[in-house]
Amino acid sequence: MKYYLIAGEASGDLHGSLLMKELQKKDDQATFRFWGGDLMQEAGGHLVRHYRDLAFMGFVEVLGNLRTILRNINDCKKDIKNFAPDVIIYIDYPGFNFRIMKWARLHGYRNHYYISPQIWAWKESRIKAIKRDVDEMYVILPFEKNFYEQKHRFPVYFVGHPLIDAINQRAKVDHESFLQKHQMDDRPIIALLPGSRKQEIKSMLSIMLQMMDHYPDYQFVIAGAPGQEASFYDQFTRKNTIKLIMNQTYDLLSLSHAALVTSGTATLETALFKVPQVVCYKGSSISYHIAKRIINLDYISLVNLIMDRPVVTELIQREFNVNRLRQELDKITDSTSRNTMFSDYYELEKKLGGIGASEKTAGLIYNKIKMQNAVQ
Repeated sequence: MKYYLIAGEASGDLHGSLLMKELQKKDDQATFRFWGGDLMQEAGGHLVRHYRDLAFMGFVEVLGNLRTILRNINDCKKDIKNFAPDVIIYIDYPGFNFRIMKWARLHGYRNHYYISPQIWAWKESRIKAIKRDVDEMYVILPFEKNFYEQKHRFPVYFVGHPLIDAINQRAKVDHESFLQKHQMDDRPIIALLPGSRKQEIKSMLSIMLQMMDHYPDYQFVIAGAPGQEASFYDQFTRKNTIKLIMNQTYDLLSLSHAALVTSGTATLETALFKVPQVVCYKGSSISYHIAKRIINLDYISLVNLIMDRPVVTELIQREFNVNRLRQELDKITDSTSRNTMFSDYYELEKKLGGIGASEKTAGLIYNKIKMQNAVQ
């Protein structure tokens, strides 16, 4: 069968690649065409557009790139029409995907949504479009099933979180070999995960790097974002004696003592590796104040949202400063605070439903489309 997937960021690329691999196991005739990234490309099929060319962050930034966004939407529609897939699989990325799925519904395509857009955080009115345009929805956070089925009477599948699959499938890292390869010493590692988009990396790293002088007994390492060139980080590494490690974030986290993490999927990844963390976020003033007025959430990190309590500290906007970051970094390097966080992390993992999310989702999609094709 022919599968068309649309992912618009690094996390979607990861989840899409895992799903593609499981679909290939179930469907030896699987053909893929997709918008995504390097991981999806490695899984097989044809990459139409890389997510690094789609990543526009914040309200102001989106408005400034509206012409490019509209051109991408038009190109995607044409490409779907030429490919004529059996199913379109949307992976989060609602601003783009909702426009495609509305058009796709009108043109008779099957719409399956993997990883629900966070309409429980903002734009809950999008439930109308979901009910109208989505054939099947696969959710990965435990509270989302109740949100859709009890509050909005829209049936969904809770499949568990694919990050657990990704982490469990990775090869174990040899500590000594890793340190030698990257010319690192034996001091405990504090990982810096400043985000995946250029503008957020610039905003976050400038403050994160100021921690280095205050913690000489630790070595700080930047986790280079997939989709960014190593040369982009030269502006930070030239001024600081710090290691940059590209495309090995999971290896780095598996050996880290603590982490400073920009809000997003990385907060959950860090938690699943059992690394104590401080969650950080700082955006443009205009975008932040707009978001604050329309987003109805008590927390910004996935860890706290899933647990529904403050497991990890969140430093947002003005709170994300050198003094506050030092205070919180002191806490997560203290044994008492670390032990409490470890306990919370194990509880978090239980709530996420265990391994097999990608396999479950692939089976549901394949069997549904196979059955529908058989009756046509």
